Amino acid sequence: MNRQAMNPRDLPLEKISALPITHEATIPEEYLDSMGHMNVMWYTHLFSNAMGGLFQLIGLDNAYMKQHNAGTFALEAHIRYLSEVRVGHSVAIHTRLISRSAKRFHVMHFMLNHTKEDLAAIFETVGTHIDMTIRSSSEFPENIAEQLERLVEQHQQLEWEVPVCGSMRS
Repeated sequence: MNRQAMNPRDLPLEKISALPITHEATIPEEYLDSMGHMNVMWYTHLFSNAMGGLFQLIGLDNAYMKQHNAGTFALEAHIRYLSEVRVGHSVAIHTRLISRSAKRFHVMHFMLNHTKEDLAAIFETVGTHIDMTIRSSSEFPENIAEQLERLVEQHQQLEWEVPVCGSMRS
């Protein structure tokens, strides 16, 4: 996979739409800033919810975290703001798993604005599995690692390259 940055506006929306939806929302008035569009802190909030949606897909849910005294920590993140999102707009976040290692994952979330029919933002992140008893990185258990690997393999078969920022690795 080519790790050079590409222009995300070159990605056809139908290709992004084929990825799993990990969060959907309609933007409420309280998300707006003085410029009349969604404040940057709400992008992080929505992408965080999408991460939770991804975790649900792979079994890394609250029950797992509580039972295994485990969790995840974000290690690095990069957001690209591409198009304004305003009050009343409907957005869906689609997620692509780029890679993983024994302890880490590299993910890209794509925020599609259904109201404007465009790509509004991209959130790229690297995170790690955590053993909360020692608050340190730990390997994913086998069942979670298998789910992550399944998604990585599926997403690597897609016929389009992800517009990675180029500095992150799992």
